Amino acid sequence: MSKMRNLVEEKFLEFYESWVIQLELYLHQLLIAHNNNTMSETELRDLISKLTTHHKAYYTAKWAAIGEDVLAFFGSVWLNPLENACFWLTGWKPSMVFRMVDRLRKSRVVLVEAQVKKLEELRVKTKFDEQKIEREMERYQVAMADRKMVELARLGCHIGGESVMVVEAAVRGLSMGLEKMVKAADCVRLKTLKGILDILTPPQCVEFLAAAATFQVQLRRWGNRRHYVTHS
Repeated sequence: MSKMRNLVEEKFLEFYESWVIQLELYLHQLLIAHNNNTMSETELRDLISKLTTHHKAYYTAKWAAIGEDVLAFFGSVWLNPLENACFWLTGWKPSMVFRMVDRLRKSRVVLVEAQVKKLEELRVKTKFDEQKIEREMERYQVAMADRKMVELARLGCHIGGESVMVVEAAVRGLSMGLEKMVKAADCVRLKTLKGILDILTPPQCVEFLAAAATFQVQLRRWGNRRHYVTHS
């Protein structure tokens, strides 16, 4: 039985489905660019810019939504169970993209020594930032586990004036802390993405973005297919 969606969830579900459709269109363009060696560097940079703008639009919409209901992003209704299971603090884990770069290097992407050094420095910085956020998240684990308290406040149940005030105050404090950590995690994601794109050449950026988009699109397809089979 699926839970009832609130307005924030409904709006972001509509946005996300449209966003993924556009991502698939960009993926098609990335694959064409990857297979078309006649594209100029300017054309490649224009395509890369479109992808980065598309990702920034996602975070702009996300931050607006978490300001209204950050709890909606923990167990998101717009994601299938597989997508939710692969997420780290409501999004992809920044250090994961380095494994993606490593796989590309093993297959066909050749990096010069300076690029390898910069990537390793970025990898270390990203891991440090992740661990800092994870330590902060530990402080909220107990409160997050008490979902009954959270649902009680969100549904507006009345259990007596003073009790309701105490619960609502606790949830407000929890939500503010979670919003801060989600935004911190998103900042690490964006900094990592920008860092990698700054290090790679335009053709390498196209290949990396194509691999990242393929993973996201395929994860959604596999998860949806498995979810529908399970519930059919």
